Amino acid sequence: MTEELKVIPAQYYLTTNEAGEHLRISPRTLQNMRAMDTGPVFRKHGKRVFYRLQDLIAWSEANANATIPSEVL
Repeated sequence: MTEELKVIPAQYYLTTNEAGEHLRISPRTLQNMRAMDTGPVFRKHGKRVFYRLQDLIAWSEANANATIPSEVL
């Protein structure tokens, strides 16, 4: 049996700095979120931490807040 290996583009996995840029938050905030288990899903490859773009988007969407402007109330 021959198994095909799935080729995944390098952009599929983002570093903490790249993930922070995407979410517009500091890498240190992501580190704190990892420690408190409140941030997006991440993976460790050895000692390095990576985020999948789709996980960042899903986490952001799950944490969206619908607010009503005070002028409407």
